[in-house]
Amino acid sequence: MMKFHILVSSVGGIGYVGKGGGTLAAIVYCIIWYLLPAGYHNGYWQVAITLLLIFLGTWSANVVDHIWGKDSSKVVMDEVAGMAIALWYVPQQPGWLLLSLVAFRCFDILKPMGIRKAESLPRGWGVMADDVLAGVYALVLVHGLLMVAHKFG
Repeated sequence: MMKFHILVSSVGGIGYVGKGGGTLAAIVYCIIWYLLPAGYHNGYWQVAITLLLIFLGTWSANVVDHIWGKDSSKVVMDEVAGMAIALWYVPQQPGWLLLSLVAFRCFDILKPMGIRKAESLPRGWGVMADDVLAGVYALVLVHGLLMVAHKFG
């Protein structure tokens, strides 16, 4: 069972890349998201899969916390879950995808507006919470820009 949690939390080993592993995991998710059929982007599947990612990520981060230590850089499922949130109902177009990725990574790295505080939650909850919140902030920003683009575009 430990191998399962290692695979999940490191997203198939991406977490072992070292520096930049979180960004790489987010990019891999973006590629998968972009290649999925259009119905996935406009339906409840995207939300359901994201909730599953959050559940599995929290569970696995709790387990590997004992062997890798608190918020190990090997755990990158949190970036995948946050990126998944940032892409909810975003048009399946390269520009919006790139904007979502940049916004998410900026919020995740800079940790403004309570994101850093979310890390203080215990074990897997803290590992996942800051990235979930960064994903929500990126989602709000991108959808705000989408509304402006539709109004003036």
